[in-house]
Order: sequence, then structure tokens, then C-alpha cells
Amino acid sequence: MNFDEIIERRGTHSAKWDNMDKLYNVPADTGISMWVADMDFRPPACVQRALQGMLDHGIYGYFGDDRDYKAAVQWWMQTRHGWEVEGDAILTAHGLVNGTALCVQTFTQPGEGVAVMAPVYHAFGKVVRGSGRRLVELPLKADSGRLEMDFATWDGMIDAGTRMLILCSPHNPGGRVWTVEELRGVAEFCQRHDLILVSDEIHHDLVFGGAKHTVMVKAAPEALDRTIVMTATTKTFNIAGGHTGNIIIPDPALRKKVADTLWGLGISGNSFGLVMATAAYSPEGAEWVDALVAYLDGNRKLFDDGVNAIPGVKSMPLEATYLAWVDFSGTGMAPEEFTRRVEQEAGIAANHGATFGVGGDTCLRFNLATPRARIVEAVARLQKAFGDLQ
Repeated sequence: MNFDEIIERRGTHSAKWDNMDKLYNVPADTGISMWVADMDFRPPACVQRALQGMLDHGIYGYFGDDRDYKAAVQWWMQTRHGWEVEGDAILTAHGLVNGTALCVQTFTQPGEGVAVMAPVYHAFGKVVRGSGRRLVELPLKADSGRLEMDFATWDGMIDAGTRMLILCSPHNPGGRVWTVEELRGVAEFCQRHDLILVSDEIHHDLVFGGAKHTVMVKAAPEALDRTIVMTATTKTFNIAGGHTGNIIIPDPALRKKVADTLWGLGISGNSFGLVMATAAYSPEGAEWVDALVAYLDGNRKLFDDGVNAIPGVKSMPLEATYLAWVDFSGTGMAPEEFTRRVEQEAGIAANHGATFGVGGDTCLRFNLATPRARIVEAVARLQKAFGDLQ
């Protein structure tokens, strides 16, 4: 568990490191990549051993008999989240963006509305619009440096043609861990407006301090007939390239509809992803995650202290995820100017806030899941790039 090790990722077909020059005009040789949400750490040794076992066997056929995989998912959800999941409730997607798309395809028609709480993970909007559906952006309120839900406003924004709400829990990019009361409010909102509720909980293992994640179906069991929960090992263990995620649907009738879509599109499991996930959801994997969260917490504190020392710049308190949401509005700069300074003067590639939708224009998202030496360097570069504000 040497999270301080610098692992060179340039030239390895890394979206995060090999695309920053093209997308952000940040020099590939000297830039720091802090955009795409994957980590610069190797996964736990149990995952590496599982892959080595596949290599040693040397035959890479179709994956069959997923009982071990489902048992591992069940064990993890029970021991880490207090959620007892039936094996039959677990469907497998090629990652949770794919899972989101499958739900959109299953429960909505072209032209119908799909609601999200904005600003939010940008892939939701891409999937919704790419499917020919309407994206309904429900604006979150910024209150004392935290994003808050606003049901009173949202009630007036849902029309009869809106069919689904996608919840990001914990929230990306704001880092909020929603309370049980807030989650119940979401379920009641969906019941009021007859919406299918898709709860993307991919960051649920990466929670800091006194915050506690609650699975949506545990917070509001009365809404089981309309609730879909999506989870994955990919963010937790840095194995996103395995493209494997869980669509967990307790209600049999709801589940059959998604299963029919999966079969209709010819989607089946990725053997490498399923083997990695089975190995990760284990006591050894759990020990690794505990060490990871402690390390990320140190990165979070170091980064926040550094950027919050820049006049007019504020990093939103991070309760979960490894993605810092930094607001530059206090500088008085236009987005083009503070973004130029981050990219051209600091040499850092960070996600542009506008891509996350309403409420994101004055922000950038920074990935903190990298060795601490890079966080120290990034903070120093940012302080220098905005040094005239000191």
C-alpha cells in the first residue's frame, strides 16, 4: 500500500495522462493531470493476483457462472454498507455510465425528460442527450459552502413528460454525502411526480470523517418499486478499465425490464472486470480501502489548506469522493481567465465546471487521487499562478 509511489502513466493509453495535451493544452511532459476520475495508485495485491491467475491459465473465453462474483457483491454490501442484497437482484453492466444508459433506454422514450441535480457528473447529461431525451437540470443551492437540495423549487420544474431522476450519491462534483432525511426527501419527490429513481452510488466507499453514506433503498424502503441502485468496484479500487458495474434492483418487475434491455442489446460480462471485482470485494480489499481513504483524507486536507489560502478561491468541503470542487468566483475573474491560469501558468489539467451543468461555471474539479508529492506541487503551482492576488 505505497500510495506515495510515483507510477509513470504517460504513454500507457491513459485517458487521464495521454489526453491532457490535446484536451487542455497542458504540456504532456511537465503537466499535472487532475481531471479524469481514476487514481494514480495500483489496486490491492488481491486484484493483481487474480489477474495473474488468468494470465497463467492463458485462455480468455466467455465468462460463465457468476455465483462467486455475486457472492462477493453481497458480502461487500452487507459488511461495508449494512445492506442485504439478494443475488438475483444483481445485474451486470459495462460500468455505470453504461448502467445509466440502460436505465434511460428502459424506462423513458425519446423526447421525455430525465432529471438530474445540477451541477452533477457530466456523463449523465451526455447519456440523456445522446439518447434523444430532455435533460431537466434541477439546481442545487450553495449554502455556506455546501450543496443543498431544494425540493420547493424543483416541484415546479417537473412536467408530465419527465419520467426519471438520476441521483448522484455521494455527490460528484460537490462531495456531499446526503443525509437519510435528504434521501427520504428524494424518494418522496419521485413518488410525488411518478419518477423512476436511479441512484448512482459509485463513490459510496470513499467517505471521510464523520460522514456516513446510506444506501438509497435503506433510507426509503417504501420506494423499492421505483428504485434502482448502481454500485461498482471501479472507483473504489481503481479498476475502471475493467468496465464492470452492478445494477441492483430489489423489485422483480422493475428488474425484469432492465434485464430484457440487457439481453436485447447483447450485453454480457467482461471476464477481466468480473474477476478483478470478485477479488477486490474481500477482506484484503477492505483493508486496502481503509488505508486508501486515510491517505486521500490527508491529500484533501493538504489541498484545501493550500487553495483556500488563495484570496477569492474556495474549495468546497469534501465529505466523499476524491474530487475537489473549487470555486473561483471570489477572484472576480471570468472563467476563461482563471482557467487559463490553471492550465497555462500552473500547468494543471482540471475539469471545467461548465461541463457539470447549471451552477458550475465558476468552478473547476480537481482529482486528488495521486501521490502526495503531486498534491504539494499542484498547490505550489496554483499559489504561484494566482500570486498577484496575495
